[in-house]
Amino acid sequence: MSDTVIACRNLTKQFSQGDSTVPVLKAVNLDLLKGEMLAIVGASGSGKSTLLHVLGGLDAPTSGDIRILDHDIAKISEEERCRLRNHSLGFIYQFHHLLPEFSALENVAMPLLIRRLTTEEAYDRAADMLKLVGLGHRFTHTPGELSGGERQRAAVARALVTHPACILADEPTGNLDRQTAEKVFDLMLELNHKISASLIIVTHDQRLANRAQRILQLIDGVLCNVSES
Repeated sequence: MSDTVIACRNLTKQFSQGDSTVPVLKAVNLDLLKGEMLAIVGASGSGKSTLLHVLGGLDAPTSGDIRILDHDIAKISEEERCRLRNHSLGFIYQFHHLLPEFSALENVAMPLLIRRLTTEEAYDRAADMLKLVGLGHRFTHTPGELSGGERQRAAVARALVTHPACILADEPTGNLDRQTAEKVFDLMLELNHKISASLIIVTHDQRLANRAQRILQLIDGVLCNVSES
């Protein structure tokens, strides 16, 4: 089996704006390997989030090919795409998107319940993941009872509880103060090593990006190599 987790070829994305077409992504080519950590940087509005959504199968490209674990996502059904995302990808956003009426444990267990694991198994795995991110004492707390950093750690736990092959993180520390952002980023790096999940992180923070194995920059819709460590 290939060591490539996500691969795309000649990926383009355009949006209609009145009578005109606005190109956002232009002939993007990318290979993400198992366990690799990749940072994507670029100016605000450069299309970083769009690229992440397209790579994760949340949005369709205008043209080009995307393969996730050797599955051509254009050639499988929507049901199969949903199953592939649930089993193989974890998503983390700038805002935690935790469900406010549910506890931390219930929020983290949600992807497993969607997968139709038993409630007992889903809660056991969610509890283990919450302990791993340092929230073993916060099982019953709702998002409103957690600090900003704790909410984001819970979101990290939710993304990782399915043991995904790849984590797609869109400005995951952008809503946090610098010290908390560092702690959350350290946690993501630690878990990246522990579970050998690949990681694509979109960030405006060059300091954090410099800690990735590779940095790519999106300039005028074109993905350019910046460095490899």
